[in-house]
Amino acid sequence: MGVIGAMARHVDSLIGPGVMLLYPLYASMRAIESPSPIDDQQWLTYWILYSFITLFELSCWKVLQWLPFWPYMKLLFCMWLVMPMFNGAAYIYSNYVRKYVKVGSHVSSNYPQEQRKVLQMMSLDARKSVATYIDKYGPDAFDRVVKAAEKEARKH
Repeated sequence: MGVIGAMARHVDSLIGPGVMLLYPLYASMRAIESPSPIDDQQWLTYWILYSFITLFELSCWKVLQWLPFWPYMKLLFCMWLVMPMFNGAAYIYSNYVRKYVKVGSHVSSNYPQEQRKVLQMMSLDARKSVATYIDKYGPDAFDRVVKAAEKEARKH
């Protein structure tokens, strides 16, 4: 029981660096090289959350040293953030962070007031697509799409 007990007590020290640093580092490098922005979002969000956890630990170390389960909670949380089957970091970003981040929320005043209202309700990605659509087909085409969507929404 001595070796197994020692390993159980130090599981966070044994696998923590691999789960919290090595694998995310490797996956982040792969994400940089991939053409998809989805994995970039996962790994950028992971590093932001990991930084917050580290800042929390540095700020509250006196309290955390009295909580023997803290390293295991941190390990489990980071595993949830990292593991591809959960993609916890992307989940947190899309369900919590994205609602409050207003990066790129400015909508050009070139669009009529009604179109600006619709554009402001969209995500940045959708807004870029709509702006491209408007530039290509004109504002009247966008109005027709919005009216068709409103009509469809009333049916349901």
